[in-house]
Amino acid sequence: MPLSLILFLAAVQGITEFLPISSSAHLILGRDLLVALGLPAAEGSAADMLAFDIALHVGTLAAVVLYFWRDVAEMIGGLIDGVTGRGGPRFRLLAQVVVATIPIVVVGFAAKDLVTDLLRATEIIAWTTLLFGILLWAADRRETVKETPATLTYRDAIVVGLLQCLAIIPGVSRAGICMTAGRFLGFDRPLSARFALLLAIPTIAAAGLLGGYDLYRAGDARLTADAALGGALAFAFALIAIALMMRWLRRSTYTPFVIYRIVLGLLLLALIYGIGWSPTV
Repeated sequence: MPLSLILFLAAVQGITEFLPISSSAHLILGRDLLVALGLPAAEGSAADMLAFDIALHVGTLAAVVLYFWRDVAEMIGGLIDGVTGRGGPRFRLLAQVVVATIPIVVVGFAAKDLVTDLLRATEIIAWTTLLFGILLWAADRRETVKETPATLTYRDAIVVGLLQCLAIIPGVSRAGICMTAGRFLGFDRPLSARFALLLAIPTIAAAGLLGGYDLYRAGDARLTADAALGGALAFAFALIAIALMMRWLRRSTYTPFVIYRIVLGLLLLALIYGIGWSPTV
């Protein structure tokens, strides 16, 4: 696979995975753009491409674990607290992440073929990008009443977890819908992003395990040099994107992401309804 293609796919995955703009939509649109420009959107066998995609996800997973290593350590401690019956705030945070993750794991597994076959149309991506961008703007107007994980309730976790299921539709954005839900529930901006990214850890891990199982069933499980490089680059891009986003949200709003989504959604709709452009089937 050309280095330029590896760099492009790793950058798209790494930068968009944790921003509220939908990594799946950008990967679909990115590959469409490459095809429109007459460039290769993928190279290698189906097993090689699956291994490459898994490596990209592993890279982004490593980035979020590293950035939030204190929270991860707290949750590991919470697991010990739960096993020993002590409970406490560490166990509470772990339990809330687990509770919020269960719905997307169930729905994602059950709807895997639906997403692959029916929900990848460019028109769907255009509308979800636009509408959920407006929804994020509306949520970001809410008053802040919760600023630390200790203020979260199990009800909050359930609501965020249920709404996270909408992220199976490309363009919604898993991170984006979790941040939107958090803001509607009164989380401040850093907390809404922090909880959304903590939820990414089990979600990405589950998706990686499912992809790994598919690769194992294909009988051609191998880690190519391209996949390893892609994973490393995705890690670097994701770590930078997370750090910059969290720094921004500590002092400002989600407005730049809202504007980006609205502009992208309107542009896609103009292309679709104006010239009939709809490359993804």
